[in-house]
Amino acid sequence: MEIARRFRYSRWDGTQAGFEFSADDLLGEMTDDLLYHGDLNAAMRRMMQSGFDDANGDRVQGLREMLENLRRTRKEKLEQHDLGGVYDDIAQDLRDVLDIERDAVDQRLEDAAGNPDERQREVTSDSMQLKAAELDMMPHDLAGQVRELQSYDFVSQEAADKFNELMDDLRNQLMQSYVDQVSGSMEDMSAEDMARMKDMMAELNHMLEQRANGEDPDFEGFMQRFGDFFPENPQNLDELLEVMAQRMAAMQAMMNSMTPEQRAQLQGLSEQLLEDMDLRWQVEQLTANLQAAFPDAGWEREYDFSGEDPLNFSEAADLMNELGDLDQLENLLRNATNPGALAEVDVDRARQLLGDQSAESLERLAELARMLEEAGLIQNKDGRFELTPHAIRRIGQNALSDLFKKLKMDQVGRHETEKSGFGHERDYDSKPYEYGDPFNLNIERTVRNAIRRSGGGTPVRLTPDDFEVERTEHMVRSATVLMLDLSLSMPMRDNFLPAKKVAMALHSLISTQYPRDYLGLVGFGAVAREFKAQELPEVSWDFSYGTNMQHAFMISRRLLSKQSGTKQIIMITDGEPTAHITASGEPFFSYPPVPETVDATLTEVARCTREGILINTFMLDPNSYLRSFIEKLTQMNQGRAFFTTPENLGDYVLVDFIEHKRTMVGGRRAM
Repeated sequence: MEIARRFRYSRWDGTQAGFEFSADDLLGEMTDDLLYHGDLNAAMRRMMQSGFDDANGDRVQGLREMLENLRRTRKEKLEQHDLGGVYDDIAQDLRDVLDIERDAVDQRLEDAAGNPDERQREVTSDSMQLKAAELDMMPHDLAGQVRELQSYDFVSQEAADKFNELMDDLRNQLMQSYVDQVSGSMEDMSAEDMARMKDMMAELNHMLEQRANGEDPDFEGFMQRFGDFFPENPQNLDELLEVMAQRMAAMQAMMNSMTPEQRAQLQGLSEQLLEDMDLRWQVEQLTANLQAAFPDAGWEREYDFSGEDPLNFSEAADLMNELGDLDQLENLLRNATNPGALAEVDVDRARQLLGDQSAESLERLAELARMLEEAGLIQNKDGRFELTPHAIRRIGQNALSDLFKKLKMDQVGRHETEKSGFGHERDYDSKPYEYGDPFNLNIERTVRNAIRRSGGGTPVRLTPDDFEVERTEHMVRSATVLMLDLSLSMPMRDNFLPAKKVAMALHSLISTQYPRDYLGLVGFGAVAREFKAQELPEVSWDFSYGTNMQHAFMISRRLLSKQSGTKQIIMITDGEPTAHITASGEPFFSYPPVPETVDATLTEVARCTREGILINTFMLDPNSYLRSFIEKLTQMNQGRAFFTTPENLGDYVLVDFIEHKRTMVGGRRAM
């Protein structure tokens, strides 16, 4: 069974810091990663790993940064503290007791030497020499010293009081260490409390045995009798046992982290100081049962302390719990594959361990998926997140907006047709009627004008001044196929992301501004394939070798044959044709290109030309092979070629497309 942490949510009261990032901001932050790798879930994971800056410029830590902080915190604690200091303090206290006792014995011997009563002098001297011999023969180990001193008849009352005080303190610390393993609420336990705790542990052991035998333990009855031991208020036996397993695993980690000598010292002290053997037996039995029930609780953990700051038992137990929580948090963060997995984090505990910034960052990262889902940008299907159509449109709009900002629209001009008036396409706008306009009334606005003029009432009487007619826009329909090079050279030369952004922008431009136009999408690598617009964000490059333009032209020509209007192919590539489909239907690859591949590709270009399809090519790496091929292609097809770079590819493609539309409108080319 695995031990889980959970979020603790609270109602918004107006004081909490808000999430300064909107869902659109989050989508924009991961867009480049998503478009480059074509994997939404991986993009979300990488965003979680790297973090981001919110709209206010505040840093949201990524998991990598948190893990580094966590490892640094652990290292500082291990380098600060000394686990063996527990025993150093005890050893020093015992040495102080022995020194006080030796001084008292020496003083008695000195006093006896000056005693005029010979008989009394001899008795005192013999007695003190025996005491000195006992002190000299004290065992070197702490447990042995405690055992001998418990039966030793002290000469010094100060030494006796100091020893008894030390024993009471050690006994309380050891007892509390047992209590800490099974209860988080009991301090300064009375004898009655100790008896109840033994009964509680005995009943817990019995319930674990019942469960192992397939029986149903009486958890509610147990909590009625012993619930005051558990301030966490567990709701079932599993939750109770998880808490106890964590505490007892922390104590076991402390034992594991000790040297063999230190471990023996603790065990010896426990036997000497804890007379109640039944309590020890119940704790050991419960530990064994919990180890069997929770094998992954970290029972084998151990730490290498190298500091000088000594710890007492209570401090050591607290530190072990803290180190265990650090380990658990590290394991959870390291294995978190999506934002939802972070819901297992106890944010309050993370704040104690790593500070406010890390805790707030964890809360923000955990909100990523929920925000995107609630905004309708992603959806969960079978445990994986997918983009919604709304998100795809948003990515395209963002890409289009970025490109048009770069184009300086005040210089280039808007891409809609500038001339409005009579035509066949509604412009969803209206104007006051003028003599000569088609009498295509906008009824709603015409009636509204009449009501505004007359002040309401029925019947509504119209005058020519009320007439408002619909504007229409001169448009012609075009059909475009975008051929996108998916060969391995595209990402290798950093051409893939700019090309894909242009594809998204072009799709957004056509679907929003020219909805009657057709846009087909064809990717080509070793072979070519058609893909739909909704697939575009997750399209990735082809890991096999080959730039199969011939197959892409073949598919594009087939797609355009089903369309009306002017037809064009926009090809974005960084390499010459190195593959084609043979007569048998198999792909063939060769680099450098062989004449058979070039001829097969130009044959498809000729077929496109005969069918009136214009081919415009945007070359991202105009090497001599590609330049020579494109010259042949443009000479045959009469299309245009652009030698461009990843930085200005979008400028060329969008401006050319828009100017092409304007030319079509200006020339009034038929549909």
